[in-house]
Amino acid sequence: MDCATSILVIMGVSGCGKSTMAEGLHKKLGWVFQEGDALHPAANVAKMSAGIPLDDSDRAPWLASCARWIANLHARGEPGILTCSALKRAYRDTLSQGLPEVWFVYLEVPEAIIAERLAHRTNHYMPSSLLASQLRTLEVPGGDEQVIRVAANGDIDQAEQAVIDALPRG
Repeated sequence: MDCATSILVIMGVSGCGKSTMAEGLHKKLGWVFQEGDALHPAANVAKMSAGIPLDDSDRAPWLASCARWIANLHARGEPGILTCSALKRAYRDTLSQGLPEVWFVYLEVPEAIIAERLAHRTNHYMPSSLLASQLRTLEVPGGDEQVIRVAANGDIDQAEQAVIDALPRG
């Protein structure tokens, strides 16, 4: 597989840097970019804004929208980048649909750094109080998944380059 047909899902808990990473990769690679938060139903946004964690039934329509975005991109043979927490293995399976072009980029950041980032974040509906819930839900991707693991608590350009260097070539 050529990286020119890859679809990257930038994943991790809120505040790990998904949007920053995706925007940087979008600029460097020129691939189509979709902010996964924009695909949430209004009810999910309202629930999270109120500090109420989402459950699997809340996430199902959102994950379906994200999966449709991936499927449409795949059908057109275009590379792309999607941000999505993709916290559980089952969610990642739903998103990837078994497509070899889908790669998850797991942003590894220590909890203390994420908490600090969330404490200073503005203009986002996800309150820092939901971090603990997301960390409890997170199933770290296993070695049998198509995952690129990146330390995202340092230089963002280096982290972006690490993702680019890890893309499949073929």
